[in-house]
Amino acid sequence: MNVYDSARMAEILAPLGYAPGNDPEAADMVILNTCHIREKASEKVYSELGRLRKVKDRRALDGAAPMVIAVAGCVAQAEGEEMLRRAPFVDIVLGPQAYHRLPEMVARAHRAGARGDGNGGVLDTEFPIDSKFDHLPDRPAASGASAFLSIQEGCDKFCTFCVVPYTRGAEFSRPVEQILEEARQLVDGGVRELTLLGQNVNAYHGRDPMGCEAGLGSLVQRLAGIDGLARIRYTTSHPRDVDAELIAAHGTIDALMPFLHLPVQSGSDRILEAMNRGHDVAHYMGIVSDLRSARPDLALSCDFIVGFPGETDADFEATLDLVRAVGYAHAYSFKYSPRPGTPAAGLPRQVSETEKEERLARLQALLEEQQSKFNADTVGRDLDVLFERPGRHAGQLVGRTPYNQAVHVTTDDHQIGDLALVAIASARPHSLDGRVLDLNCARPRKDSEERLSA
Repeated sequence: MNVYDSARMAEILAPLGYAPGNDPEAADMVILNTCHIREKASEKVYSELGRLRKVKDRRALDGAAPMVIAVAGCVAQAEGEEMLRRAPFVDIVLGPQAYHRLPEMVARAHRAGARGDGNGGVLDTEFPIDSKFDHLPDRPAASGASAFLSIQEGCDKFCTFCVVPYTRGAEFSRPVEQILEEARQLVDGGVRELTLLGQNVNAYHGRDPMGCEAGLGSLVQRLAGIDGLARIRYTTSHPRDVDAELIAAHGTIDALMPFLHLPVQSGSDRILEAMNRGHDVAHYMGIVSDLRSARPDLALSCDFIVGFPGETDADFEATLDLVRAVGYAHAYSFKYSPRPGTPAAGLPRQVSETEKEERLARLQALLEEQQSKFNADTVGRDLDVLFERPGRHAGQLVGRTPYNQAVHVTTDDHQIGDLALVAIASARPHSLDGRVLDLNCARPRKDSEERLSA
């Protein structure tokens, strides 16, 4: 989501003469687009701001044009006034729902002499009445084979560990036609794969031109009708919002890739209840079973939190049991991080850092073992690969399989954006090596294709 938001901010600033740069030392503006999910991410913002202050001060001493420093995203939303107190040299602080107003904020910052008047930075963390998407410019020509497309924002789930409902606001779904139009612009610009984004992307319930509500399954079906769009993915899902229509879409829409990120966080019903996840292990396992019945070759990734307050050894063992039962192609796992203002931060029986580290190491070892096996099981198979970027070596391209695995090939005959059939020759811990067999030969899925074992 932040990658998407950052790209849209760059597009909004382009008419003002700004273009993306690689060197903060030479930048007229630096925007830190931030995440507030974990404490470590939040503290990194202030560490980076300290480095940028030195650059800003040095430019001022050298008589160069003043540098504008902006902080965007969820840390800005959560800590706006405190941030300006803690880092008064910051010129602009804006929340994730306000970046369509960035040109106005830049003008205000310049009028103040890039904070030279001592009146404080520009702060905008209001949740607008109108959707920011109604005010964003059309997407410019794409620069790659894959692109993100935000379709839903916000969260109404209020998991006890999570700040997202407070920083991104209530669940909001963009209208169907607005999404289709942006998708067409991207495909016309050369994009062949779209990843649909949302804090709870499968809670999508946008309106179509007839005023009827459409779910994610229906939206995917409409997107699949866009000529030239070869692949569709979506993230991040919540088990409570996986409905029958979406499950059916996985079984019938070839463009919908057989790789799904479906976070569970814990394998203990007791901890899931304390997290306010709204589902138990049986419900999650039932969703997995239904999805795999609809799409036998479906691969899954997941999120896990270890050391949630009150988590016992038995609770943690239940998480390991769930991992063994499901089998994941990939996963993200973290130590519980108390976030200010969330209910879990004040719960009793906080788990010690030592216990968290030990449990995380055990969990990650199991997940790495499953990922390695999943990659190894692809060796000897022929898979469709979409080339996305150059590799490190001459003539090398890197693409992704339907299961989101990175594949390295050496070829002089193909380019970024090509979809090719690749024979998988070997597996590394986090990527594959292959040989191109044929170009632009993405094959319809056969219902008899067996699921890769994890």
